[in-house]
Amino acid sequence: MRFHLIDRIDAWTPGRTIRARKLTSWWEDFWRDEGDGPEMPEPLVLEALCQAGTWLIIATTDVRRRAALLSVDGVAFHGPVRPGDVLVLDGAVESMGDETAVLSGTASVNGRLVMEADAVMCALLPAEDLEDPEETRRMLARLTREPVAGGAR
Repeated sequence: MRFHLIDRIDAWTPGRTIRARKLTSWWEDFWRDEGDGPEMPEPLVLEALCQAGTWLIIATTDVRRRAALLSVDGVAFHGPVRPGDVLVLDGAVESMGDETAVLSGTASVNGRLVMEADAVMCALLPAEDLEDPEETRRMLARLTREPVAGGAR
């Protein structure tokens, strides 16, 4: 991942839902100013939701699968994300098979809806083909603040 847009996973239910967050800061190198002050580019808000969905797939499959974006049926942006905002991402699985999953979700800041996405379709790929599974497991443990199997963090 070029941008790591998830700082913490607050809650997840295997194969069903995830709530994650990203604390934005001035130190990020993605801010754009189109005249109204710095804003997080809208595609990165969608990417953050997709990364939350990927972590849900990784956690649900015990690090055997991860998601790769195939398509998005609908997305609507409702407001800017600014430096210092805490972006809260809520995703829900609509369907999940061996090869694909479909998720929908929202992004909000202080309870204000900033984005909603419908029918985000992902291919489910072998996680070991993309990254070292042990490193992925350690990152998952950091995000969920749960110990890694065997007691290592």
